[in-house]
Amino acid sequence: MVEQAVFLVDDDDGVRKALTFALEMEGFSVRSFRSARAFLEDGQNKCGCLITDIRMPDMDGLELQRAVVQQKLPLSVIIITGHGDVPIAVEAMMAGAVDFLEKPFEHALLLASVRRALELNKDRGDRRAEINRAKELLGLLTNRERMVLEKLTLGRPNKIVAHELGISIRTVEVHRASIMKKTRAQSLSDLVRIAIAIDRDFDIAGWPP
Repeated sequence: MVEQAVFLVDDDDGVRKALTFALEMEGFSVRSFRSARAFLEDGQNKCGCLITDIRMPDMDGLELQRAVVQQKLPLSVIIITGHGDVPIAVEAMMAGAVDFLEKPFEHALLLASVRRALELNKDRGDRRAEINRAKELLGLLTNRERMVLEKLTLGRPNKIVAHELGISIRTVEVHRASIMKKTRAQSLSDLVRIAIAIDRDFDIAGWPP
């Protein structure tokens, strides 16, 4: 069995060095690449976790993820994104990415995400437990909170959510805080993961009341 490793793809030399150092200090085996094509053209076996920036020249992170899926590489994908690219990161998660991290992010958040990705990569078969847990958590939300959650998981900022639902930004913030507390989510990506788990079972627009 091929040993799992962390593969880092980012065109920023400073980011690659900093993240590689942080991950290696925690005992992870890390291989870094300056571009998506360099990663794909590397002939060595790849198994584990792929961390890729969403915006890169030539081939971006979303295109790289699609290539990973097409080539059926045994990799769980984590997307690194700027705040303005959250809708693209949500699209990546809908396509199978296990997480996304908004810049700037704490190293502790990165490490937790990598550990989860590697664990998920060991067993990709059974998602029923995750779906059941997501249903249980969503059952704690009010109808309005579900409406806010649906907008948030589409990558909408609070201001747009408020406009679309006809409520104040402060009300959106209160609902968002309540959603995070009830679902025990630590980040927006956690909320997206819960919504995706439900979406695999039935359409998100048809969440039960």
